[in-house]
Amino acid sequence: MTDNSLRDRIQGNWKQLSGSVVREWGKLTHNDVEQIKGDVEVLAGKIQQRYGVTEAEASKQIKNWVDMFHAKQTEQSNSDTSTNQA
Repeated sequence: MTDNSLRDRIQGNWKQLSGSVVREWGKLTHNDVEQIKGDVEVLAGKIQQRYGVTEAEASKQIKNWVDMFHAKQTEQSNSDTSTNQA
């Protein structure tokens, strides 16, 4: 279902990402988040179950969500760097 880099990105950043799971997918519960534990396959399954979407759609949503998270992290990092250099 998912490529290794996506899985690695989610597992490697799960503590930061887990806080935004419920904001991104409001039908997922905090209990769901605890069960996911950074496992992208479990996350996709929960999205499919709660939203009635296909595996492909769940995967697409996850990829877009992770990409947005990393873009924000990079933007924040760049902002911190330029502030420190000023």
